[in-house]
Formats: sequence, structure tokens, C-alpha cells
Amino acid sequence: MPRPASFSDKTVAIIGGGPAGLMAAEVISLAGVKVNVYDAMPSVGRKFLIAGKGGLNITHSDPFDLFLTRYGTRRDAIKPMLDRFGAEALRAWVHELGIKTFIGSS
Repeated sequence: MPRPASFSDKTVAIIGGGPAGLMAAEVISLAGVKVNVYDAMPSVGRKFLIAGKGGLNITHSDPFDLFLTRYGTRRDAIKPMLDRFGAEALRAWVHELGIKTFIGSS
């Protein structure tokens, strides 16, 4: 991960050390802001460790429109986020971390 030339005097607290929290911490850190990650568990990133034993299954093989139906009434709110950062972008990010993935079907 490239380090910023300088850090802000501000610090951001991320609550939750799962994949989303760790990704948020990475993005904020790359912007030069100090980050503290807090989690109820004794270690962060456990989902990566547990899921990564046989390759990391982080995306689904459903067509995009079908996948959106899984969000029910929140579909319209979630769609713009998935348009900007969908399955391909997520897999690319994980591959940049050096983690192999596979596409799940369930």
C-alpha cells in the first residue's frame, strides 16, 4: 500500500474490523488521515482469515439485476453504490492485497 507524503492532524475511528471496516481504513489512510480501527473481537480481519482457507468467496455469480433484488426495499438506495463499486472492482481490490478469490453461486 503506498504511503501518503504527509498525514493530516485529524484521526478517524472505524468501528468494525471486518472487510468493510478494513477497506474504509485503507482508503482513509491513503488520503493521509490517521485511522484507528476498533472491533469487539480480539483481532480484526477474521472473516478474511476464515474465508481465505480455500480461496476467498466474496462475490456472487448472479446477474446484476437479480443480485439487486436481494436488497428488497433498499434496492434503489444500494444500486448507485454497486454501480460505482461492483463485484469486479471488489475482486480487483482483493487481488491487489494478494488474495486469491473465486466466484460463488450461493
